[in-house]
Formats: sequence, structure tokens, C-alpha cells
Amino acid sequence: MFNTEDGCFHPIEYPSEQLPKQFTFPFYYQPHSLCVLAADEVKTYLATQQDFEHNFGLDSKDIGLKIGKMFGIMVVENSVGQLGYIAAYSGKLAESNYLKGFVPPIYDTLNKEGFYKQNEGRLNRLTAQIDQLEQNPEIEIVKARLKEAQFQSAQRLSDFKIKAKSKKNKRKQQRLEAEQNLPLAEREVFFEILKQRSIQSNIDLKYLKLHCEADIEKNNKKLAELLQPIESLKVQRKTLSAELQQRIHKSYRFLNAKGETKDLLDIFKRTDIGTPPAAAGECAAPKLFQYAYENDLKPIAMAEFYWGISPTKEVRVHGQFYPSCRGRCEPILGHMMQGLDVEPNPIESAGIFKGELEIIYEDDFLLILNKPHEFLSVPGKTIKDSVLTRMQTYLPNATGPLLLHRLDMSTSGLLLVAKNERTHKKLQKQFINRTIKKRYVALLDGVIEIKEGLVNLPLRVDLNNRPRQLVCNEHGKSAITKYQVIDVKNNQTRIYFYPISGRTHQLRVHAAHHKGLNLPIVGDDLYGTVSNRLHLHAEMLSFEHPVTRECVSFSCEADF
Repeated sequence: MFNTEDGCFHPIEYPSEQLPKQFTFPFYYQPHSLCVLAADEVKTYLATQQDFEHNFGLDSKDIGLKIGKMFGIMVVENSVGQLGYIAAYSGKLAESNYLKGFVPPIYDTLNKEGFYKQNEGRLNRLTAQIDQLEQNPEIEIVKARLKEAQFQSAQRLSDFKIKAKSKKNKRKQQRLEAEQNLPLAEREVFFEILKQRSIQSNIDLKYLKLHCEADIEKNNKKLAELLQPIESLKVQRKTLSAELQQRIHKSYRFLNAKGETKDLLDIFKRTDIGTPPAAAGECAAPKLFQYAYENDLKPIAMAEFYWGISPTKEVRVHGQFYPSCRGRCEPILGHMMQGLDVEPNPIESAGIFKGELEIIYEDDFLLILNKPHEFLSVPGKTIKDSVLTRMQTYLPNATGPLLLHRLDMSTSGLLLVAKNERTHKKLQKQFINRTIKKRYVALLDGVIEIKEGLVNLPLRVDLNNRPRQLVCNEHGKSAITKYQVIDVKNNQTRIYFYPISGRTHQLRVHAAHHKGLNLPIVGDDLYGTVSNRLHLHAEMLSFEHPVTRECVSFSCEADF
């Protein structure tokens, strides 16, 4: 069992002949039974422990901020061949980096004697100085004077120009009347007088501008004098923060199975983002690898699970296993797993379909096909075979983009293909106007009490864990789904989805998120648990035929 008194290595009994042959591929896996056994011990400890206080949001009696946590376990073998496991948590737990029974951090940002805490104190003092200077009431007074000077300047210049234009029009009229009524000699004298008035008007405008600018500049100068110490402190703070961040990144040094070491800067400089994201190296998985390598423990398998209340944005279910995050952990673990015999990445072999695509309907203008599950709609980074490439071969004389819409790789069902550009534009307009009707059928892992309704949760991509999506009211795009329960059998709900919008993973997130239906689709490897397939199928498609103008409808039953 998980024992906090015996250090970080927790012995576990298991027949050696059933050990996995390769180490877990951490970004897509089904947890080995060893990992499940070890995780159950940690879960039991978390549910009953009294060693620390942290509000996971599972007990209404607990006080304080409710925060769920990712935990990781790694099954290892020590130097004398004894099997056991080590455990870790992401970030801090109970405001601590060190809790008995769990592996330590790679770098302890909470060490009061360390450079991070000492420099954090300097940063906090600078921030306090800045805040104090910004509270100076004279700043607001001068800002108000500057704003008033700018307003008065604009008003005076506007009034002057209106009057000047009126006088200019009057001089123009006087010039016309003089040409008709005055003798030549008097006319030339009068024209000179009008000219001098025009020149004087321009001079008056110039001096008015100078006077207004001087008034504004006086207030700008005063404001700059008040803000200069603040800006100076902000530059100091920014410089210190950048230096501190650089030093921290160099302090996170990661081993691999070959005994090689790289810091965060080395690891991320070859990635697309170039610099380490926030909290890189604080996840559970890197901590587990680091402790194993530093203590001569051979990694056998690993898994990570979530413990606590569901977060606001992500789909996270209490007690469920999840893959390691890609944005922060993929580059780090890519280095740390070098030298290990790791399971092949199943994603690289996904999307292979050797059969023929089933065409449901075809005429001279369009066709409808039944896309198989685990097959791409369009080519990916590594896999080129897709519905689009197959259609380009099948329709070599077609013009236009062909596909009108897409389905997730794991989703099966109806896809609409246009054979020419004109047809594509007409159908695309129907998609834009949302007059094309789509119906999906899905199988949910659980029972829904409400038989029909709407889910309205805005979505955006999880930048640290693509292609997962987040619910985000601030930056998300509107996503609305109508649903209707069909029946319930074996604790699973068969349901119709009618997407009103078409966001990436919309139906999957709306089903799984705790503010949605709170039930993942069966087989959803991103937001639920792995099964033989994702039980989501685009079953029906209705639209106006772009040529015949008939309302047509096509359906294709799911194979689940």
C-alpha cells in the first residue's frame, strides 16, 4: 500500500511474467493493470489521508479554494530487482513541493533560501514601490489637466477654423463684387487688403496652434516627470523578471535513460514556440522520470489520473486516467524517454483505411459518402491518405475545393462533396446560412435525466494540449448543440445531436463537460475513456439540391 513513512519507493506485488514489454507511450495509452493497481493505492490514500490539507472540492465541509490535481504513478524496478512504484503530483499540493510519499520537484521554487524566492521578494518590493507611486493623487490631477487642455485646444482650433472659413467665403464674395464694381486701380488696392487679411488669418492660426501645443506640452512634461520614476522601476522589474525566468529555465535540468541532461531552454529552443511555456517541468510525469533516473530505478510503465472537482474550462473527471499534456510535457518527455524502449506512437499509425469509401449518393453535381471512423477528412501532418485525397483521385476533372465540411478523424458518417466550384459555392452558402440540417447519433457513457434541450458552451483550442478544446467564455467561439434522448440501455444513453454551430470537437466537449451533459461519448479517447471506437456518427444530412432546388435528405445508420 501507499506508505508515507517508507520514502518514495512503494513496493508492489505482481507476477513478473505479466510485466509490459515496452514502456508506456504517455500521450495515448490504456493504463496497464500494474498502473491501475498502483493508482488505486494512491487514490485510497488521497481519500483517507490526514497528512496534509488541500480542498479538492470533493467534500462540501472543506474550506478554501477548490482545486483538482493531476497525479502520476510510475511502476519501476529497483537495483535489486524489486518491483514498486513512485508517485507525483502536478505543481504544488497543500502549498508545498515536498509531501511524504511523493517524489520531489525537479527545482524547488518554494525554497526560501533559493534564488527564486529571494528574487521574488525583490520583484514584490518593486511592485509595491510602483503601486505606491501610482497612488500619487497628483498624477490624476495632471492627467485631468492634460485631458482638459487637449479638449480646449481642439475646441479653440475648431471654432477658429469655422470663423476663418466664414471670413474666407466673405472675402471671396467681396473679390467678386470688386471685380464688377471697382475701377482697376481701386480694385488692385482692395485685392491687396484681402490678401493681407488672408495671410493674417493663417498667422493667427499658426500662433493659436503654438499656444495650444505649449499648454498641452506643459502638462505632458509634468505628467512625464511624475511617471518617470514609475517607468524606471517597471524597467527594473521587467529586466529582473526576465533574468529570473532565464535562470529558472536553466535550473530545470532533465535527465534521460542515456544519462544525458538538458535544461528547459535547450529542450524548447527547437520547438515551434521556441521558449518554455509557463509551469513547464512542474507536471507529474517529468518529476517521475527525474526521480527514477536519479535513484537508479528502471521505468516499467506509467499513468496519470485526475483527482478532484472538475475545472471550469477543461473536461476532467474525478479519478479518471488522462494522457500527459502535449504543450508542456511532449518536448520534455521526448528528451527524458530517450534510451527507453517505448511503445510506438499509435497516433502515427491511426487513420489507415484500406477499404473503398462507401458512396451513398452521386449525381453530376455532388456526391455523399460514408466516412469510416479513424479516417481523416483532409490530409494530416504525417498521414496523407484522407477523404479529400481519395476524392481528388476519384474525381480528377472536378473543380473547386470538393469537401463542404469535415468530420473528426474518430467520427464516422455522411460527408458532402461538390464536383464543381459553382455547386460548392451554392452549398457553402447553405452551410453559412445554417439551412443545411445535420443529425448525429451518439452513445453516452451514463444516463441523462433530461430528455431534450440545448447546450451552449463557447469553445477554444487548449494551447497547451492540442487538439483538445476548452470551454472559455472570454475567448471562445459560440458553440450551440440541440440534443434529444432516444433510449437508455445498459447504463448507456443513445442520443441525437443537432449541431447549430460547427466547432472542433463541439459534440464531444458538450457531451463530456460538467456544464454540458456531463457524460462523455463512449470511446472518446480525449474527453472520456478509450473503447473500440468513438461512438459518434453523422447519421443524417438534409439540404436543398443546388441545381434541382429539391429538398433532399440522406441517412446512413451507425454500426453501433
